[in-house]
Amino acid sequence: MVHRIGYIVGSLASDSINRVLASALVRLAPESLELTEIPIRDLPLYNRDDENSPVGAVTEFKRAIERSDGLLIVSPEYNRSIPGALKNAIDWGSRPWGQNSFARKPTGIIGASTGAIGTAVMQASMRSVLSFLDAPQLNAPEAYITFAPEAYGPDGEVKDESTAKFLGHYMDEYAAFVERVLSSILPGHVGDSDPDTMH
Repeated sequence: MVHRIGYIVGSLASDSINRVLASALVRLAPESLELTEIPIRDLPLYNRDDENSPVGAVTEFKRAIERSDGLLIVSPEYNRSIPGALKNAIDWGSRPWGQNSFARKPTGIIGASTGAIGTAVMQASMRSVLSFLDAPQLNAPEAYITFAPEAYGPDGEVKDESTAKFLGHYMDEYAAFVERVLSSILPGHVGDSDPDTMH
């Protein structure tokens, strides 16, 4: 069975190193995963006043999350925390109350940085947010990537053998995690308005 995985790049920059990393992960993913980007660039700033009549970009974002079997977040760390654009997207996706699009989506978090500690602090913050949103997370292996430009080529090619091996292992572990989570989700989750429609 092929699982549809939506991935979100936490940087809006066209030359983002995390976009390079995301391309590598798509290329190295096992055949059981079909990865599609869920863009966040066009989302307005979250405003509770607009929850019940959101613009089309918000509606499509939530639908894309809900259509996905799992999620992969590929993000930098800004000022020791989650980038504002990414947090804004998460806030939209979790609202309005009772319509949390992230619930029960098996989620992986990975990020690249030019610094020595990668994106460790951002990922710790993200785990707290995703736990509140009832999104199961792959906890191991942890993936804090120190980005070396020479390790990557065009179209997701990874030229450095050890980097390719680690990223391939991460995607294999994520694929196995998705299988475990989806096999354990049963109909009738507390709070479901119509248990017969859940899968």
